[in-house]
Parts: sequence; structure tokens; C-alpha cells
Amino acid sequence: MSKTALITGINGMDGSHLADFLLKKGYTVYGVERRSSSKNRINVEHLEDKVIFLQGDLTDQNSLLRCLKESNPDEVYNLAAQSFVGESWNTPEHTSEVTGLGVLRILEAIREYNPKIKFYQASSSEMFGRMVENPANENTPFYPRSPYGVAKLYGHWITKNYRESYDMFACSGILFNHESERRGIEFVTRKISDGVARIHLGLADHITLGNLEAKRDWGYAPDYIEAMWLMMQQDTPDDYVIATNETRTIREFLDEAFGVVGITNWEPYVKQDPRFMRPAEVDVLKGDYTKANINLGWVPKTSFKDLVRIMVENDIKILQ
Repeated sequence: MSKTALITGINGMDGSHLADFLLKKGYTVYGVERRSSSKNRINVEHLEDKVIFLQGDLTDQNSLLRCLKESNPDEVYNLAAQSFVGESWNTPEHTSEVTGLGVLRILEAIREYNPKIKFYQASSSEMFGRMVENPANENTPFYPRSPYGVAKLYGHWITKNYRESYDMFACSGILFNHESERRGIEFVTRKISDGVARIHLGLADHITLGNLEAKRDWGYAPDYIEAMWLMMQQDTPDDYVIATNETRTIREFLDEAFGVVGITNWEPYVKQDPRFMRPAEVDVLKGDYTKANINLGWVPKTSFKDLVRIMVENDIKILQ
């Protein structure tokens, strides 16, 4: 018997990749999107006749309850959020409402409609922030350094609280940085891959960035989607760090990206601007996925080099 899944944030990078994955598994997939005058379905254009779209909003619990009633899902994946860390300083209240309290609203809607529904919460490595332990695992203390990280931490703890208070199957994936060709243009990785493609095609002469020394643990989004699904297939809900156990600087990302188009010295093409610096910088994020490997049998499959190549080549294809 096939399963039904409800995905919030289906139009985002992770949501669209998850929809692809679940459809291949034979799921019926419903996707929640906010009502707007124009649909933002760039990442799911290829799925418009395969996914059932519902209107809902993480700031409105009644709309979430309606989505549950319409879809009657076996599994709910909460991937919706105000997900741009930099923007969270400009709109801290909105970020808290959506990224933090939005998790509470959907958990309450599930508890009211059917507490037997399995729930996945997209937690974030930004909850570790200052990194009091490196690499971070599931037992590492949190120290968020942005309104986004603080909001994600609330969502993480309320998920754990509902699991323990109401015996709900509620799990969290503490995902470290993961990217793909579907990443939003405002994120630094896509900004780089798009910029390199434009420079290669003669459409631009530079990229403007902030801190080039920040270190991140970068993986490929479709690999991480599999980990989400594996968490939901377990008999007992739990929280898992999903990472690669490796870090790279933004400079290294630039090395690989420009290398795809044969440019070895990229410094003349990159400008730094203080506007893109964070008020409270997270210098390094590195995760330890040992628990996911042991309990889920999960390992990252795509190398850092291949991840960057996929992104740059896709942006060149889009712009040609």
C-alpha cells in the first residue's frame, strides 16, 4: 500500500528534491505553498502534474489543519522556513514567527488531527553557531549566532518536547550546509556558481561577496533528502546530524567553481563588500554523522568537487 506525504516548503530546494525522491518511492505527494499573486514553482515545474498543491501558511494554524484534512498524510516533512540567515537580522520577528513558531503550529495541527502521523522537522547546523565542540554531534551544546539559528533552535526543541509529551513520532534532522543546482540565488554558493557562469559567458566581470574565510561542511542536497526519509522509516523517532565530516572555506568553493571554467586565478573577479558580512559571524560549522551512519546506514555520496561542478555547469546551461 502506497504512502502519502505532505511537504511544507515544497517549492524550495529541499522540498523539490524530496518530492522527486518520494514520487520515485511510489508516494502520493501533497505540497504546501503560500498564497501569492504569482506562483514560485521554478524548482517544481517538472512536477506540476504529479504533485497536489495545497494553500497553507506556517503563520496560520487553521490553514495547516485544513492541509492535513485534505491530504490525510502518513508523513509530514516540515521544510518551510524563512531560510536565509542574513535576512533574519532584517526581519527577526517574521523569522521567529515562521521558522520557530511555525513548527509549533504544525505540530499542534497534527496532534489535533491525527497524532499518529509521522513528523520530520528540518533543524539546522546554525543552531550550533559558535561551535563549542568541533565537529558537532547530537550531544553538542547549541550556541546560535543569528535570529535564524535561535528560531530553528525553538523549532528543534518544541519537536523534541512534543515527541516526549505526546508520544508522537517527531524527529529532527540537524542538517549541515547542503546545496544543489536548485539553491536560491541569494545564497553564497549559488551566488558564486551563477557569477562564475556569467563571467564565463561574458555577462559579468565580477562577483561581490562578504567573508571569504568562513568554513562550512557542504554536502549535496539530494543525498541529504535520503537521510530525511530514512529517519522517518525507523521504528523509534530520534534526532540526527547529517553532514560530511569535512569543512571547506568559501575561498575553496571559489577555487573549485572557477576551476570548472578553467580560471585558476579568480581574485581579479571577486570583490568584497562589508554589506555582506554578518553582525555575528559563524566562523566554522562541521558535523559528525556517525550516528546516522550507524543507525540509518547513511553516508554522503557526492563529493565537494562534484557538487560545485554540478552547480556551475547547470548555471551555464541556464544562461546560454
